[in-house]
Amino acid sequence: MEDDIKRWTAKRKTALVLDIIQGKTTISEASRTFDLNPSEVEQWVDEGKRGMENALRTKPLEVKEQYEKQLRELQEAYGEAMLELRARKELASLLGNEDEK
Repeated sequence: MEDDIKRWTAKRKTALVLDIIQGKTTISEASRTFDLNPSEVEQWVDEGKRGMENALRTKPLEVKEQYEKQLRELQEAYGEAMLELRARKELASLLGNEDEK
């Protein structure tokens, strides 16, 4: 791979992710070599794994379906967090702990 890459196309990201998955390099080595944020490279690897998993399904999900599924999961988690927060506030109110509101 070129050391002086100005634009990370999907093809270049794929090549780097494959190198990481195949053990030819690590996320930290790639981050240092190409002056990238390690969390960004880690995100590319995660996205690549999700894409491979989907591609190997009997009936692959469309990209829109994948995002809709992820959005539903995030909305459910947000709803659960809000319910817990409300319950904690109500409990604090009942116990007379006004500080925790």
